[in-house]
Amino acid sequence: MKITDVEVISFRLPTNSRGTKWGYGEVAEKHDGVQSITRISTDSGATGYATGGVHSYFYGTNAAEVESVIKPMLIGQDPWDRELLWNWMAQHRGISEGLLGNIDSALWDLAGRASGVSVAKLLGRARTKVKAYGSTAPNLGRPDVYADLARACKERGYQAFKVHAYIFMDPNTMTPTPGKPASPREDVEVCEAVRDAVGPDMTLMHDPWGVYSYQEAVYVGRELERLGFYFLEHPMDERRTEPYRRLCAELDIPVCSPELTAGMHYSRAEWLLQKASDIGRIDVNFGGITACKKAVDMYESFGVPCEMHVGGHGNAAILGATTEETCEFFERGLLSPDVDYDQPPLYLNTPCDPMDEEGFVHLPDGPGLGYDFNWDYINDNQIGGTNRP
Repeated sequence: MKITDVEVISFRLPTNSRGTKWGYGEVAEKHDGVQSITRISTDSGATGYATGGVHSYFYGTNAAEVESVIKPMLIGQDPWDRELLWNWMAQHRGISEGLLGNIDSALWDLAGRASGVSVAKLLGRARTKVKAYGSTAPNLGRPDVYADLARACKERGYQAFKVHAYIFMDPNTMTPTPGKPASPREDVEVCEAVRDAVGPDMTLMHDPWGVYSYQEAVYVGRELERLGFYFLEHPMDERRTEPYRRLCAELDIPVCSPELTAGMHYSRAEWLLQKASDIGRIDVNFGGITACKKAVDMYESFGVPCEMHVGGHGNAAILGATTEETCEFFERGLLSPDVDYDQPPLYLNTPCDPMDEEGFVHLPDGPGLGYDFNWDYINDNQIGGTNRP
């Protein structure tokens, strides 16, 4: 089997999210965004897919980069040689970790489809369902808004809930405050309201997305210990590991990081050896399924948990091939009070993360990564190119 084509299929998809000049997203009026699907074809007819764009757990797939860099590298190669191809792409200075992750995931999807089994089975399946936590969107409003959402999530069946409170936002005026200052006291007020709403037994987490100083992180961490939270995620700028080492030594609550640090499993190994986090963090944006599997195996060997960052089909495959002791939760979100998260996006017939009433996500069972594309919608809204599949 040889690879014959690598292409990006782009199409319109409504979204109410937009990027800002400050580098983070915000809620906006509904408008058409661009969604994409990377497709790898072979001379045997086997194909593999991975998604990108506005509704995706990949940060972006550049069609021109795929055409100019990825396609010449992969045409004529055996798609079963994933480790070889991964190393070629990982060593190429012109290929980002996100694009590497997208292509690697498509190669794994191809292998699963060609074999007629899920990627989790190819990796060595350990489970078919995972506990979910509801992960909020940031900047939802006053603490009572978060409390109501937490209460609704508990009623829906979630066993755990994660707060994204005020990120680059003034909590009093709800206007952007790019960078500093953060709002640690107001964040704690949100966390207190959520704990009061759900009672003492629900597992709770907090992710301020790196906006705190060391002193603010210590303050919030101690308050979360008082409230019985499970972990504090990515509290400070991750470009500096020394504050994280000090924070982990100072707090009893586990610190979960790095969330956004480049370097795939290599950087996670350094954080682990430096004792700069208590719980690992990675997702398929950082080198794909291949790199994530290397990372979770490393964490397992040290007896350290590793929570997969965000959802999606690729991360679901990793969760299916690991035990709860290493990767406990599926992050389901980002949740807002006015969004029905149980409905699949328009380009999929079924969601990748259906959740039962007991709060378990039932993982895709393949073939491949388990994408169930709505090709009628994709073809009707395609931007350029010809209809697929």
